[in-house]
Amino acid sequence: MDKINYSVVIPVFNSEATLKELYHRITRVFENLDKSYEVIFVEDCGTDNSWHVIENLKENDPSHIIGIKFSKNVGQHNAILCGLNYVSGEFVITIDDDLQNLPEDIPKLIDERAASNSELVYGYYHEKKHNMLRNLGSNLIQLVFRNIFRTKGKITSFRLIDSELVKKIVSHKQNFVFIDGLLHWYTKYISYTFVEHEERKIGRSGYSFKKLVALSNNLIFNFTTYPLKIVIYLGIFFSCISFFIGFIFIFRKFVYDVPIGYTSIIVSIFFTAGLISLIIGAVGEYIIRIFTLQNDKPQFSVRKII
Repeated sequence: MDKINYSVVIPVFNSEATLKELYHRITRVFENLDKSYEVIFVEDCGTDNSWHVIENLKENDPSHIIGIKFSKNVGQHNAILCGLNYVSGEFVITIDDDLQNLPEDIPKLIDERAASNSELVYGYYHEKKHNMLRNLGSNLIQLVFRNIFRTKGKITSFRLIDSELVKKIVSHKQNFVFIDGLLHWYTKYISYTFVEHEERKIGRSGYSFKKLVALSNNLIFNFTTYPLKIVIYLGIFFSCISFFIGFIFIFRKFVYDVPIGYTSIIVSIFFTAGLISLIIGAVGEYIIRIFTLQNDKPQFSVRKII
């Protein structure tokens, strides 16, 4: 069997209205490039008829499509990781299912990789066509990510990945998956190219502002020890303040015979209790993740493959 040039991984969630057009546009792109390809749809247990659409596409073009259906919704990044386990291409492209990423921009990723010899290429947007809250959540993710990985570039879900890099990240077994974090752990050969980002014409995004904030929280606690360092510094800082305030009260008591009173004691108790709760909460977040890892909670559960 001849080696496939490109594998396209598409996480699917409630996108029955866009899948046919997306697939046909991808097909035209690779036919124009005269490159072999496969498309891997990973249906993340949505509530519409996306899986039925994938089955029809597979029936009409069995040689180019792999369909994977989950038993339970696990999120976009876990769905992508699942798809990466089934790729055969020399290069892998990930693209969303909502047509906000243009399949016609795939050649830009390919050309940038050839020009820079990068292991990872991101399609970078001049402007993301989301609503204000969604953009705010996305910007929060970008801010957290840049600070964790010390990178100036922006991450997106429109990527081209070298197959050797793919082999490295699929070995990870932690339940929480953030694809870009894994990729940045393994390579610094990353480049970017500008692509278009269209407004969403059909349906609504699976990422609410609340989910993006939760994703940021998971990103912080799974890829850094920043929270622990912060609470250590807070503990040192407030301990110094407490000692200083305590010294002032003792000094006033012995020099000026000013009564200490109950107010200062109550304030000190509440302040100390709040600080301890903050520290325990941060430590608890890490313990939860250790427990989940030790419990061997699966990253995804595949119900059917076609």
